[in-house]
Amino acid sequence: MDTWDECFRPVRAYAAKTREGRFVLVPDPKVVRRLLTRYATLRIAQAERYSPAAARELEEVGSTLCGMTGASCVPDAIALADDLLDRARPAAGRPPETDGEGGLSLAV
Repeated sequence: MDTWDECFRPVRAYAAKTREGRFVLVPDPKVVRRLLTRYATLRIAQAERYSPAAARELEEVGSTLCGMTGASCVPDAIALADDLLDRARPAAGRPPETDGEGGLSLAV
């Protein structure tokens, strides 16, 4: 799996307005969730049995998370990604938003 191609070929982000009135790109929560899942899977695999190929992919996924969140290190990127997913959850009593692709829910 080539993480870069998977996450960035179809640009999956939206613009959000900050308090200062500026617009920033926010990564698609589904892509972020997929990256976090892949990162966790690779960390577990590395803990069970070291593999140079898995180590390279783990570094690539961590780098991608850093780039998507604007963090300078993987632990910060994971925390920011978790926060993004928390904010993407619909509020209680409100139906989950759909992504326009077959009515799939963005709810985590």
